[in-house]
Amino acid sequence: MEWKTHGERQIYTNPWVNLCLVDVQQPDGRRWEYHVVRLRHLAVAAVVNDRQEVLMMWRHRFITNSWAWELPMGLVEEGETPEEAAAREVLEETGWRPGPIKPLIYAEPANGITDSQHHVFRVNGATYDGPPTEKNESDRIEWIPLSEVRGMIDRREVVSSGSLVGLLYLLMDEGIR
Repeated sequence: MEWKTHGERQIYTNPWVNLCLVDVQQPDGRRWEYHVVRLRHLAVAAVVNDRQEVLMMWRHRFITNSWAWELPMGLVEEGETPEEAAAREVLEETGWRPGPIKPLIYAEPANGITDSQHHVFRVNGATYDGPPTEKNESDRIEWIPLSEVRGMIDRREVVSSGSLVGLLYLLMDEGIR
């Protein structure tokens, strides 16, 4: 059953988010305006070293007033591919220069309200380049053994959807329980 779109209008816009009202018609014929949040797309990097550790950042998110571990991630800039954004974010946020990058998984974490696309990449290795240039991203940057990630998720020490999708797929891909 497919919904039909009859039009759309922006009710708020800025460089990061657009709030729109979309004139939709449901399969039963009901027609109404549906709120849609249009976001720039996100690139996420799961950097894994040869010791089976993943590079993570301990950070505070003021919106939920919570602390948690996250993978390096950020918005895809104009004219940039998701892969280029993932590499840039790893270096800016952690100070580690990423090794070879390959797509890991694609996700649309809240496609009932937003068109946000999450492009998650696996990065094989990294070389320390120096302190992060993004000073406001995290309190700590650490290499976490993949064998500890499942417990961290269970304890809600990892809650960001981009990080969860990437880590869970990585664990599944590696056969780690």
